[in-house]
Amino acid sequence: MTEELAGWGRRGTTGVSFAATLEFDAVDVHLGGRVVLDQFSLSLRPGEIVCLLGESGSGKSTALRVAAGIQPVSSGVVRINGEVVSSASKTIPADRRGIGLMFQDFALFPHLTVLQNVLFGLRKLGRSAALAQARAALGRVGLADREADYPHRLSGGQQQRLALARSVAPRPGVLLLDEPFSSLDARLRETVREETLAVLRETNVTSLIVTHDPEEAMVLGDRVALLRHGRIAQIGTAAEIYGKPVDLAAARFFSPLSEIEATVVDGHVDTPLGPLGTPGLADRTKVTVAIRPAGGARIRISEPGIPGRIVSKRDAIGIDICEVTVGGLDKPLGIRQPASAALRVGQDVFVTLNPEHVLVFPRD
Repeated sequence: MTEELAGWGRRGTTGVSFAATLEFDAVDVHLGGRVVLDQFSLSLRPGEIVCLLGESGSGKSTALRVAAGIQPVSSGVVRINGEVVSSASKTIPADRRGIGLMFQDFALFPHLTVLQNVLFGLRKLGRSAALAQARAALGRVGLADREADYPHRLSGGQQQRLALARSVAPRPGVLLLDEPFSSLDARLRETVREETLAVLRETNVTSLIVTHDPEEAMVLGDRVALLRHGRIAQIGTAAEIYGKPVDLAAARFFSPLSEIEATVVDGHVDTPLGPLGTPGLADRTKVTVAIRPAGGARIRISEPGIPGRIVSKRDAIGIDICEVTVGGLDKPLGIRQPASAALRVGQDVFVTLNPEHVLVFPRD
């Protein structure tokens, strides 16, 4: 195991924060004549981790900047522990909000040592208390033996650890994280993400994490909020928002889909892959049937099922990623399932649907 993947400190040694509530209440932000946040409302409970997810330009980072006191609001209010910290008439500075900030570029001070970087946020404490908290945070992220080094001597993963230590050392009531893992390569990201989540849990800090990665949001968040055009389109647990997306656009955001247009007749739709029940939808309703590649359909080498043919197959570490042509479908059906040496390109197969993982949405 490399130095970057090893060396995190013992869990439970970071120190516990006095978790705060964070509330956005009908917040509007206008920039350059454009509405960036539109009646944006969101409440975080003490110790809760919420991931704010959305496309580029949806307003995610602006919401974080508003919470930090960096971006003024046009209307609405932001409250921390019930106290108004942002409104159209006032903005309390970031250093008076009891928050921690962690940006995607880490924003480390290159002229300060590792220890000095962490001490920077502890200037209100006495020297001995500040040193104790700084060294506890550095020890937890595995940098206790690097405190005299400068940031440029650290690897990317170690710089991320230092940014995390600096953020949690003051034991903030709220921690704001903006794409904290986006600069790490895939080899590091999973381990660093897991350890960062452990630190957030043990410190009990209320955390708002901005990300564009649906998988990351579902792994990290107690709740996931999907932001669209400056408003929350849907919020819930990972299971809720993935299993019951509010609309087709939300479903598309969380995974690729194979889509079939159909019309409801007698409480069901007929598709080239077989009939599907459509409870709650009136007859003659035009719908889109959305099939997720993972779980929505399965390939079999023998009946039962609808005949199809594998036209492509890729291996993704124990998973087969296949495309299957089926009569009546305009495009090949995407299917992911456990790897099988019995499946090969050009093979005739049978496809079965799993209705529990097939979504049906009325068309506008």
